[in-house]
Amino acid sequence: MSAHFKINKQASMLMWTLFMLMAPLSVYLMLKNKTTLIEWVLFNVSSSPIMMTIILDPAGTLFSSTVLMISANVLQFSTIYMKDDKFIDRFTVLVLMFVLSMNMLIFFPHLMILLLGWDGLGLVSFILVIYYQNPKSLAAGMITALTNRIGDVMLMLSIAWTLNQGQWNILYMWETSAFTWQSVAILLAALTKSAQMPFSSWLPAAMAAPTPVSALVYSSTLVTAGVFLLIRFYPFLSSTTWFNQTLLLIAVSTTTMAGLSAMTECDMKKIIALSTLSQLGMMMASMGLGMVNLAYFHMVTHALFKALLFICAGTLIHNHMHSQDLRWMGNITTQMPTTTSCFMLANMALCGAPFMSGFYSKDMIVESSVFYSNNLIMLTIILFTVSLTSFYTIRFSLATIWGPSNCSPFIKLQEETSLTTPMLALSLMSVISGSTLIWMMPMNQEPMTMSTTMKIMPMIMVMSGLIAAWYMNTRQIKHVPLLMLTPMMHYASCLMWFLVPLSSQFTMKVPMYISHNYLKSLDQSWLEILGGQGVMSSSFMASNSMMKTFNTKPVNYLMMSSILMLLVLATM
Repeated sequence: MSAHFKINKQASMLMWTLFMLMAPLSVYLMLKNKTTLIEWVLFNVSSSPIMMTIILDPAGTLFSSTVLMISANVLQFSTIYMKDDKFIDRFTVLVLMFVLSMNMLIFFPHLMILLLGWDGLGLVSFILVIYYQNPKSLAAGMITALTNRIGDVMLMLSIAWTLNQGQWNILYMWETSAFTWQSVAILLAALTKSAQMPFSSWLPAAMAAPTPVSALVYSSTLVTAGVFLLIRFYPFLSSTTWFNQTLLLIAVSTTTMAGLSAMTECDMKKIIALSTLSQLGMMMASMGLGMVNLAYFHMVTHALFKALLFICAGTLIHNHMHSQDLRWMGNITTQMPTTTSCFMLANMALCGAPFMSGFYSKDMIVESSVFYSNNLIMLTIILFTVSLTSFYTIRFSLATIWGPSNCSPFIKLQEETSLTTPMLALSLMSVISGSTLIWMMPMNQEPMTMSTTMKIMPMIMVMSGLIAAWYMNTRQIKHVPLLMLTPMMHYASCLMWFLVPLSSQFTMKVPMYISHNYLKSLDQSWLEILGGQGVMSSSFMASNSMMKTFNTKPVNYLMMSSILMLLVLATM
């Protein structure tokens, strides 16, 4: 086993080394606000050069540093979480391939070369989701892969529609006759990768992957790839008249649906997945309101505290015999003090508690949306979803930290160094990253003058959600939450407002029926009769009848074989 751990520890050290190289570069580029483009021509198609382009800009290098730091902590955490796994070295290599794909997506602004990183993310995520090799994992992997395939196809179509520009560089795109189609294709590609409506059902399903994968993939890499693509393409896409309004509507719908579903979910990892979906909706909404820098800022801070939340959840799952049910946990304060502290820090950052990293990005998004003249309905829904976040966070904390323990008394809860070190490193980042970035990032934020009520509105919504959750979850059972009053409401909430059956089972029914009938009527009937099996059975019957008709003498056999030979020669 020591050899396996060695590979894993080396992988973690490799990530830390790359982070140490990338972090100073990103700080330098951020302070100088410089962008460097490196281009070389690979070959020419007619007069169109296919170029290998690498972009070194503050946004890309900072996000790459974040990904490398999170993956270093996750790989260290996996040495304990996956210690009983025989194939831990294979798992480590897959995670490293994932990080490589993400970095390719960040640093290659060329549509054709970007497709390598984009497809790499989809392929490796599928392999990681089906890692445990059981029917549930396979079903989840298929939903993940097939939904992401839609995005891949859209990206390929956008490459085809960009052909008449003579180049595929994201930074130099201009309006052509296929401009609207390009915008639609790129938007759809980003929506599938970031699991926005109506493609949301794959994200909670993909929680079938091992927890270290969830911590890396669903906090900072795969799901934010779509957001990052839109940030890169934003100057080109926002010149369409419909882009911002459409994105805002989809984002607000997603964040509300995810928040409501998380209120009734009992699977720990699914709650965090729905929380990620809600925050992705918040990023997309801020982009829909034209606040691209804030969307990027929230993406970086969210990656850090969400990875911390996943690692804390993974520690609890690891100590509770890999059970993910909230109702089986509770009272971890005394036995797991480090996990409890980090867990509470991550939850505070998620809710946007003052001076945590989430506060600087999330609060600014909400304040900016209040300050600038926007649609009142959209603004009301955004404020409502802020209260939903604190509601499901308090419910989560009540079940795991402050509630009574419901598990077996023979479970020993313990915290090892490989679990606490990543937690403490990410906790530090969850506290300081927001304030550090707001000082260092080259953002041109204009001063906002607003009344005291408007200023504290996000905090009021957070507190109202907190109080409502505390009241509903600590009172007697008669205070049933509104979403559980009727079976239909409860089913709707648990099935992501029927998005799961509508986007998976519903769409599969007709193709499944057609293919089943096709199998029975063609493959197993006509093709068998007319194909090799039918010919074999008919020739077998003919030879048997001939043998019965004629006497079984050697001359007869010779006659039959010679007649057969003549027939073959005649047909040839």
